[in-house]
Amino acid sequence: MDPREWVKVLAKYREPNSLRSAFEFAVTIGPFIGLWALAWGSLSVSYWLAFALSLVNAAFLLRLFTIQHDLGHGSFLTNRTLSDWLGRFLGVLTLTPYDVWKQTHAIHHGTSGNLSKRGYGDIHTATVAEYLEMSPREQLMYRLYRNPVILFGFGPAYLFLLQNRVPYGLTDRSRYWISAMGTNAVLLVALGVIYYFGGLMPILLIFLPSTLLAATAGMWLFYVQHQFEGTYWNSDEDWQVHEAALEGSSHYVLPPVLQWLTANIGIHHVHHLYSRIPFYRLPEVLRDHKILAESNRMTIRESFSSLDLNLWDEESRQLLSFAEARARYC
Repeated sequence: MDPREWVKVLAKYREPNSLRSAFEFAVTIGPFIGLWALAWGSLSVSYWLAFALSLVNAAFLLRLFTIQHDLGHGSFLTNRTLSDWLGRFLGVLTLTPYDVWKQTHAIHHGTSGNLSKRGYGDIHTATVAEYLEMSPREQLMYRLYRNPVILFGFGPAYLFLLQNRVPYGLTDRSRYWISAMGTNAVLLVALGVIYYFGGLMPILLIFLPSTLLAATAGMWLFYVQHQFEGTYWNSDEDWQVHEAALEGSSHYVLPPVLQWLTANIGIHHVHHLYSRIPFYRLPEVLRDHKILAESNRMTIRESFSSLDLNLWDEESRQLLSFAEARARYC
């Protein structure tokens, strides 16, 4: 079926259920707060225990981010005002200014797979031709950027702890400065209260580990959702939004527990094709449409091979490793 026809089919799944949304939020924020309290109480028993609990809590923080993600799409609640304010609250927990992220993520959905409009809400991917035209220093910098240690180690820390503190890419609009600075102010007050009552250890052993692990997991998920063998990229004149959504987004097949903790974000091809579908209705789409369940499937084991795919070859229309690009064009 043509991707544009799928949009009509998927429209019937778009309405959220208020009770179901409230339940999904409760079973995520409840454990998150509970584990935070338990980890804090464990500091008097064992720093290692508190640290371990914070790592477990990273999973619930990641799920809160995916709920914030749905709020930004207007797919979690029918009341837009309530949706936006809940998103702003979660933006403090996830260190992600809600209004800034909402706008850049909308740009991502509107330009994903468009070679002429890279740079918003994506992981930078150079074409082979662009890479070959780079100076040796520029090639080295790009290689470092695409190195897994940088991309999934230092990268998430930089993005969530530093870059998100300003409305990166939207600095010309006061609305987004208010979003970023408002989030920063509330976050600073929250950390100040934590420090006042608990000192530095809750910040070092609970706040930072859970935040950084959730950020790393989130970065990995975002990477494999669009960087995979068979993905879609096209120049602006040939780019088509629905084809890019369906063909340029993966179906990351995860075990049930991980699928729940990531709020079905692995069903990304359906999400990109119709972003107004609540995350808890995405499995329903796959049950009703087997062809979508089989499209762009990627297992965890298969996803690791995407780490070698670093350059888009416009001639063969596929991602290549640095070694493959060198063998073909050098």
